[in-house]
Amino acid sequence: MSPTRTDLLAVPMADVPSANEIYSGVARISGTLWCTRHRAHPDRRAETAVVAVHPSSNFMGHYALTAIAGAGYDAIGMTTRYLGNDSALLLENCVVDVGSVIRYLRTEGYEQVVLFGNSGGGALAALYQNQAERPSITSSPGGGGPDLTRADLPPADLLILAMAHPGRSQLLTETLDPSIADEAAPFARDPGLDMYDTANGIPYDADWLRAYRTAQRARNDAITAWAEGMLGQLTDRGIADLPFVVHGVGADPRYVDLSIDPNDREPGTLWGDPWNANFQPATLGHFTTVRAWLSQWSRSRSRGHAPDLLPSVAAPVHVIYGTADQSCFPSHARELYDSIPHDDRALTAIAGGRHYLHGQPEQLATMIDAVSTWIDAHRG
Repeated sequence: MSPTRTDLLAVPMADVPSANEIYSGVARISGTLWCTRHRAHPDRRAETAVVAVHPSSNFMGHYALTAIAGAGYDAIGMTTRYLGNDSALLLENCVVDVGSVIRYLRTEGYEQVVLFGNSGGGALAALYQNQAERPSITSSPGGGGPDLTRADLPPADLLILAMAHPGRSQLLTETLDPSIADEAAPFARDPGLDMYDTANGIPYDADWLRAYRTAQRARNDAITAWAEGMLGQLTDRGIADLPFVVHGVGADPRYVDLSIDPNDREPGTLWGDPWNANFQPATLGHFTTVRAWLSQWSRSRSRGHAPDLLPSVAAPVHVIYGTADQSCFPSHARELYDSIPHDDRALTAIAGGRHYLHGQPEQLATMIDAVSTWIDAHRG
């Protein structure tokens, strides 16, 4: 195997971010998307570029980049303008940023570009390819945002959705704590809808679980209704957007009841103890804005739900999931796979694979072998 080389890529952005999106003036002025490129060959470009993508995570240091390069492909770890901060994130802007990176790689001469959507990047890859093939979105759900029908979005050749959920709106809905009736009072809880009240489980009763899921959807819809109502007030006051806090975002019964959506996972969350994760700042969706909520977290308004997008995607799609994942469950992988209408699709389970495959060299090797086989089967 040839030694690899790592480059830092400065990809020009297609537009200039506003101060409403990014508080760093330096980042806005630079107009740059930073990416790392792990070259398969230190002295030449590979035929294929594999782009690891996520709406806000720093994939410049993605755990699979070196292994992908070792398999013979140039591995690109990209960032969007929302690097490390998704509070004001518009998925539509993320699509524009992915387009900037793919366009840059096409200009460099790559013959094949593969979107490797990991975790929340899976739904973003689906949204990107959907709009690259058949652009239809003219603004974000809350108004403003880019017109994707006028953007330059070069299609990717292949999609790989790895340890991916169907979309941020579904993920957050499934983790919202429905026992919170007052958005300003996180500890005034309805015991009948509290998964952390020992009187309700474990294992949870099927009827109780159905009522719980219904209440989660109702809470998401109530926040959406509030956000929609705020849009007019913002306009009247000449304000672009407004931040707010969502309490209780770590309350998926699957975290503690392993009989629901069973796999090989351990109890708990990617953020540690579920009860603490329900309130700690680092978990998803706690800090957002009116327009960002509608774009990425609202189950009725967000356009980032992959099962709604994949039916019209013509590109081949490979869904890969880990059987010990605590966040993206077997039903998520099946929902993604089943939404692909054509036959050029694949579904691969990585036995014992956790969400990040951290410290799991055998599982990482299995995933890279599946990725390599898929890519090579679609060359030429």
